[in-house]
Amino acid sequence: MFKTIADPADCEVRSVIRFLSVNNVKQAAIRRQLVEIRGENVMTDEMVRKWIRQFNDGRTNVHDEARGGRPSVVNDGLVAKVNEKIREFVKTDGSQ
Repeated sequence: MFKTIADPADCEVRSVIRFLSVNNVKQAAIRRQLVEIRGENVMTDEMVRKWIRQFNDGRTNVHDEARGGRPSVVNDGLVAKVNEKIREFVKTDGSQ
């Protein structure tokens, strides 16, 4: 019986996938081992397959790649202003 790992980082799971796939362990066996250690929610079959394919294609990095996208407009100042407006509304509404 294996011990379970409470909350592995994504890169740890990917490292295991990389290690096992380099050692010619089949995708189904890799998924089965991940589930035994971490549980059903560790990673889907499709994602295990995707990572094996990427490692077989030469990828060595197990960390997430930086993604472009729209930067967040939420900051501490905005949160403070929203909280202030909520408090003002509650005071003037009188229902609270």
